[in-house]
Amino acid sequence: MTEPDRVHFRLTVLNPGGRDPEQHFPDGAGDTAQTHAPINFHAYAACTRGSFHRETKSASAEGTPVLLLLRGDFRASESALAALQNEGRVVAVSLKETGLHQIAQQLRDPAKLARFTGIVKRADGCIAPTPEAADFFRAIRGGERVAFIPTPYPIEDSRWNFSRPLEERSGIFIGTREWDVPSRNHLGALLLARSLSDETGAQVTVFNYDGRKGARLLAEIGFAAEKLRVFDRKLAYPDYLREVAKHKIVLQLDTSFVPGQVAGDGLLCRIPCVGGNGAIDRLAFPDTCGHARSIEEIRQIASRLFSDRKFYEQRVEAIESIASPRLSFEVVAKQLEEFVR
Repeated sequence: MTEPDRVHFRLTVLNPGGRDPEQHFPDGAGDTAQTHAPINFHAYAACTRGSFHRETKSASAEGTPVLLLLRGDFRASESALAALQNEGRVVAVSLKETGLHQIAQQLRDPAKLARFTGIVKRADGCIAPTPEAADFFRAIRGGERVAFIPTPYPIEDSRWNFSRPLEERSGIFIGTREWDVPSRNHLGALLLARSLSDETGAQVTVFNYDGRKGARLLAEIGFAAEKLRVFDRKLAYPDYLREVAKHKIVLQLDTSFVPGQVAGDGLLCRIPCVGGNGAIDRLAFPDTCGHARSIEEIRQIASRLFSDRKFYEQRVEAIESIASPRLSFEVVAKQLEEFVR
């Protein structure tokens, strides 16, 4: 059967009562100018040419299997699960926020935990974007119908390749922004970047969304004059990636065991991501991620990427060959189809 004749498996992702509007992905990843980029949970829909919804009725009307995102107090998720199963839909569930600190924060209320446990047991299966979240689901379901399936990235789509020539890359991009989440280790990443900047002369770029407080904190880090570049406003995702792509490395010290969008940003820019223990970090950047590495080991890796051109070229050249068999749209779409069917 030829590709045009093949019936594509499509997945509907439902975030009941969420803020993101209905969105369809008939062209896979599609053009870069979209309402929401085909990343994170939207990527599960996009890689299967499916759709993303916030209304249960419209999600059910697609007539396809549904990935139901669990969020808030889980009441909307509970109602959506019942309605979808009454309509005969196959429904897998996933927590919308899957960092370990986020899971703990969501489930510290007994009533919410009881509601969540009931939903997980009644669902047809659980899809987790991190191995740790998958283990969490297995503990509740007894290991039945649970899969770790990473959020994919459109590596094979040239429209989403934001890479720049090596000679146009310089400096360090700080991938984290949250001062108030201890496991993000944002302060530690900035201190490490300052040390690397002093050593290599590299400029450091950071996004500051905390206004004057964030500016004062950055001032206390003690960067050399003209070595810190600060953005204080959000950019559209494609514009954000174009800024990331100007740098030589992406640096972070996140230990939250998140899906790994910081590493995903680096992947789309074909830039080595140094540090971080998210799922994408471990799959796409096993030689430079922070999993099972000390801060000193991370510093040594980052330093070598600046001082050893051949090492840097090898790491960049390996990005696609390492990531594609694990994270491409085609690969993850097949994993989703096999799990659901």
